[in-house]
Amino acid sequence: MAKTKRVLALFLRFLAIGATIAAVIVMVTSHESSQVLDLTFTAKYSDDKAFKYFVIAEAIACAYSLIVLFTCSQSSLARLILILDVVIAMVLSSSVSAAVAIAHVGKKGNSHAGWLPICGQVPKFCDHVTGALVAAFAAAIIYFLLIFSTLYSAQNPLFL
Repeated sequence: MAKTKRVLALFLRFLAIGATIAAVIVMVTSHESSQVLDLTFTAKYSDDKAFKYFVIAEAIACAYSLIVLFTCSQSSLARLILILDVVIAMVLSSSVSAAVAIAHVGKKGNSHAGWLPICGQVPKFCDHVTGALVAAFAAAIIYFLLIFSTLYSAQNPLFL
């Protein structure tokens, strides 16, 4: 039974690593230029601080998962890993939320603030951002599943 729990945890970690790597790669490679009325518009992830935060948070989550793969789950670090899993899950959910907010403004604009939508001019960029957000959302869900799995398998996870 313990081996099954360990295999499940490893499987979830590998899924989380794959999802975070995919989100980082897709977001970092998202750039497009468009010309409208002799004006050139360039859109890239590094133009917005929320997208930078998104990439950094996803990269940290990926590195953390890689490090945890090499630790022993039966060691005294097990509770620390559980706490760090919760922290990483919260960081992932906040980065996805920030990036979704900016992506929504990019897609719909904001008439009250006078911001025009840009996805009509740079659709490839918007498609990349959407793909990165889907992968990141999957990573956040996987982390929450990993937390629930760890809590379920631990005997007394909340008492130090």
